Amino acid sequence: MPRARKIPLLQTPGSEDDGVVPKNRVRKRRVEMIAKEVKTESPQEKFLRHPEIEDFANKSDNVYSQSIQPPANWERVIEGIRSMRLSEHAPVDSIDPDEGVTSLQPKERRFAVLVGSLLSSQTKGHVTHEANQRLLENGLLSADTMDKADEATIKSLIYPVGFYTRKAQHLKQVAKICVSKYDGDIPSTVDDLLLLPGVGPKIAHLVMIMAWNKVEGICVDTHVHRVSNRLGWVSRPGTKQGTRSPEETRVSLQQWLPKEEWVSINLLLVGFGQTICTPLRPRCAKCTVSEFCPSAFKEISSTASTSKTRRPKKEL
Repeated sequence: MPRARKIPLLQTPGSEDDGVVPKNRVRKRRVEMIAKEVKTESPQEKFLRHPEIEDFANKSDNVYSQSIQPPANWERVIEGIRSMRLSEHAPVDSIDPDEGVTSLQPKERRFAVLVGSLLSSQTKGHVTHEANQRLLENGLLSADTMDKADEATIKSLIYPVGFYTRKAQHLKQVAKICVSKYDGDIPSTVDDLLLLPGVGPKIAHLVMIMAWNKVEGICVDTHVHRVSNRLGWVSRPGTKQGTRSPEETRVSLQQWLPKEEWVSINLLLVGFGQTICTPLRPRCAKCTVSEFCPSAFKEISSTASTSKTRRPKKEL
């Protein structure tokens, strides 16, 4: 299989003839590049993005392992979502998580990935990015320097990320563990990452991909969890009912989704969930795969009916 052309992380990719591509076209091609290059490039050349991750309890509910049949038309649905993602910019596309950290030494870069993942829980992407940059500018994106830093300093630099006080404590604890147990590096297995304070399955799998170039699981956030259930792609074991947590969704998806899709599915569904399949009032009329979605137009009708019922009566 021919090698795909390397895409620099901190530069705007060019066209096929190395000409300059307008910024809006670069955004449209981003999802397509991820899907193609994860399959064809070496680990050092993968163009990986930092999915938007939200914080959930570090637990696995009803984890099961039996294989299940893939849902009907799933490939057509993914291609349709990919086309929609290429035609509409999503908030998750706006920030380059690798800005400034690619020049770090390998240990420091891996630690920076772990820090960024921890900060991202229950926090908007641009807030996480800005906090990470402040830590970088103050020389705290290494296990050694963060271990020596004052917790109050860390807290002031990461504010206003969600739960910044608790995260400052976790970062100090994580730094100490990385220095004492991993010589300033981070754990290289999912099981060891899960032992770190504040790290759940979603963060662990994200760090394995971003820091170690190892794909051992799907990163599932609220968008992936919601969209997968609306599409009828996931269910609890032995039932036709949807999954109740992102971790259940991750396990269910991994029963049938080909492994080569495990990295790109997050960015695809996160952006799709931000622009089309939104939490409230999903834009089903604009969705090109609504014919394959068992939830299409149902939530819109329910919302409209509720609004009509709650409308106050006019005074006579």
